[in-house]
Amino acid sequence: MLEELHQQLHFDDPLCPQQNQTIAIKAAIIGMGGVGKTELALQYAYKHYHLNSYPGGVCWLQPRQVNLGTQIVSFARTHLNLNPPDNLDLWEQVQHCWGNWREGKVLIVLDDVTDYEEIKLYLPPAESRFSLLLTTRQRLGPSIKCLDLEVLSPAAALELLKAIVGDERIERELDQAEALCEWLGYLPLALELVGRYLYNDKTLTLVKVQARLEKKRLAARALCKTEADMTARLGVAAAFELTWSILSEEARELGCWLSLFAPAPFEWQLVETCLKEWDEEDLEDVRNDSLLAWHLLKLTEKHQYVLHPLIREFFQTKLELMSWANESKGRFCQVMVAMAKEIPYNPTRQQIETVSSAIPHLTEVATTGANWIEDEDLIWPFLGLGRFYQGQGAYEQAEPWHEQCLSKSRDRLGPKHRYVATSLHNLAVLYKFQGKYQQAEPLSLQALEMYKQLRGEQHPDVATNLNNLAGLYKSQGKYQQAEPLYRQALEIRQQLLGQQHPYIAYSLNDLAGLYELQGKYQQAELLYLQALEMRQQLLGEQHPDVAASLNNLARLYESQGRYSEAEPLSQQALEMRQQLLGEQHPDVATSLNDLALLYESQGKYQQAEPLLLQALEIRQQLLGEQHPYVAFSLNNLGALYRSQGRYSEAEPLYLQALEMRKQLLGEQHPDVANSLNNLAVLYKFQGKYQQAEPCYLQALEMRQQLLGQKHPDVATSLNNLGTLYSSQRKYQQAEPFLLQALEMRQQLLGEQHPDVATSLNNLALLYQSQGKYSEAEHFYLQTLKMTKQLLGQKHPDVAISLNNLAQLYQSQGRYSEAKPFCLQALKMKKQLLGEQHPDVAISLNNLAGLYKSQGKYSEARPLYQQALDIAERKLGTNHPNTVVIRRNLEILDKEI
Repeated sequence: MLEELHQQLHFDDPLCPQQNQTIAIKAAIIGMGGVGKTELALQYAYKHYHLNSYPGGVCWLQPRQVNLGTQIVSFARTHLNLNPPDNLDLWEQVQHCWGNWREGKVLIVLDDVTDYEEIKLYLPPAESRFSLLLTTRQRLGPSIKCLDLEVLSPAAALELLKAIVGDERIERELDQAEALCEWLGYLPLALELVGRYLYNDKTLTLVKVQARLEKKRLAARALCKTEADMTARLGVAAAFELTWSILSEEARELGCWLSLFAPAPFEWQLVETCLKEWDEEDLEDVRNDSLLAWHLLKLTEKHQYVLHPLIREFFQTKLELMSWANESKGRFCQVMVAMAKEIPYNPTRQQIETVSSAIPHLTEVATTGANWIEDEDLIWPFLGLGRFYQGQGAYEQAEPWHEQCLSKSRDRLGPKHRYVATSLHNLAVLYKFQGKYQQAEPLSLQALEMYKQLRGEQHPDVATNLNNLAGLYKSQGKYQQAEPLYRQALEIRQQLLGQQHPYIAYSLNDLAGLYELQGKYQQAELLYLQALEMRQQLLGEQHPDVAASLNNLARLYESQGRYSEAEPLSQQALEMRQQLLGEQHPDVATSLNDLALLYESQGKYQQAEPLLLQALEIRQQLLGEQHPYVAFSLNNLGALYRSQGRYSEAEPLYLQALEMRKQLLGEQHPDVANSLNNLAVLYKFQGKYQQAEPCYLQALEMRQQLLGQKHPDVATSLNNLGTLYSSQRKYQQAEPFLLQALEMRQQLLGEQHPDVATSLNNLALLYQSQGKYSEAEHFYLQTLKMTKQLLGQKHPDVAISLNNLAQLYQSQGRYSEAKPFCLQALKMKKQLLGEQHPDVAISLNNLAGLYKSQGKYSEARPLYQQALDIAERKLGTNHPNTVVIRRNLEILDKEI
């Protein structure tokens, strides 16, 4: 800074205004009070006085204290032995002094200039030998070179504190020292005062000093000047008071208003909203000509405004003395409440960015301004902050706001107010997102009971609570408890809102989702279609809810293997969302993801991968790198690579999803258990049984703790462990797990459910591996019958059942019985999945194996070759399935 200042004072440019004899000032140090303007000028003057850079002398003047002309004449008489004639007026005497000043370069310092117009008359002539330096809090015109001093950097502030207090003492409380520097806003004056205060009392801790500052603010002794030998002439409050004395009433009022904002940047539009009675141009003039001009307000690079923390403290103390203080606080809270109401439940990144700058100020209102919020608006600051963080998947940051919303509502409005019920409900919803089902359920039940008491049994809010409680039970796999609540919510809505209403469509859609999970596909389809038709009639053909219904139907059809019906619906939903919501929207990402999963089910991996990558990219851009939906995308992409045998690419994605879920949702969460399960599946596919087993066991234990002993996901974990042990030929360990999974699925999902069929199939595989062919056949036949009934005659799972029966008969040498099942499975897979699907390659391989077992080598070889061609194209040359088929072909060729 000293070097830069010296260059400015000695800048020799023929085009410079100084050289054109239009102005005498060569440099000015500007900045807010306490930033170190006088100190910098003082250090410069001392340095160059001793260096004799100015043989004509160094003259230090303070125009705030005494008339500048009088000071110049007095200095010239005392130090230069100049005696201007008494018959001259003051201006003429000053000119006499300048004209007869000692030869050589001269440095004139005018410290703390408050009114440039008042001093202009007495400035030295614009000659090169006079270097005139000003320090001022006021911004000067563009013709004057200004060195704008900012507060110190955090590192420099810490060094200053160490220089005064001592390194060792600061290092002992380093974290607190950094926090103290931040609280002081890195202002040099404040740092010096506090440093001297600490130096004078060695027993004081930094924690204690900061506590005093936070309690007494600018009145704290640590911020007052107490030593005669200190560089600082004033305490912080006194330094700011000098600027306050210059401000107009309008500037003072605006400064006090701005102190209501948090110590963070704010948009000027918010100020205009608060001060609607002010003319916009007048408001801007006061801002520019006073607060900005006197360095009380700062304009950031993002075109926002911010008060220095200590300036804000100063204005707040002044605000408390104003008669309109409470009125201004109430109005400020109203503006922030209105902004909170605009934050949606599921904000996009664009919406997040739009509102982000207001979040610190909304936090300020929620933290310190609750007393000035009307009862009717009490919950909104907390609700808005909860939505902001919850919508980004930042559940831990959302939780305290929902908890405070509940406690504030109870304290002010009493335990039986509807806002208490709303707060209970919102907290329950958050707990559900976090997988804290045991904490969510009592809150949800309590909210429901309160709504019934306050609103009556038949009220839309009661229906909403019933519907959300049903959703909580559905998440826990408590389908029998969920269904009557969904039905009750639907009935209330139909009675109150009529048969045709968007909320009715929501109820139908949610109930359909429950039936889908239970494998009641026909009932689910009926309700999905009904919800779709209602939404089309009520909302129009082009509406986001219509797109959601189309997407749900597509997913249902995909579960049933009705791919030709699912694909156009999924594509239509995607196209509609892109048109209505834009290319970059979370719902568009969902559609891309679901369409990709549909292609994956059909073995269309090349079509699926770019959609999954696009969905991932959208979610990362909209929701940030760390979000549960991003983890879902990573998981799905990992599953796709696993299906293709790209295990080295799948594993890091699974691990990344797992780590992300742990960080975002906590170590104990159902999604963490899902990630562990998926990682175990990957290891099992690779034959890494020792790595798979602990992941399966951890997922099982977590699911039992979080979801209870009886839950479909628990049954899935038991089933997976059973199949793992079966793959390792640990048949005695495998059977009890598989039987327990079957029994649990029958109890929870009913006797007729696809997951029950899966359990029967896995038991059959186990018995077949043990040579228990009669038991295996019984379960295979039962699986085939159930699959046909549940999924229809044409479904990939039906083809798998046919294939498994054929393999069983083949292993028993019952070739004539095996062949029709094998051919039927192959034909069905070609029809459903296409001629070039990896599952078709498996069926071709199995049929070739059947012919080989019968010695029909000429019929077997082309089938092996065809299977190998498909596998290499679709799965790659190193996929385990490809390797098996190639080996079978090589063995056959050797036998031939």
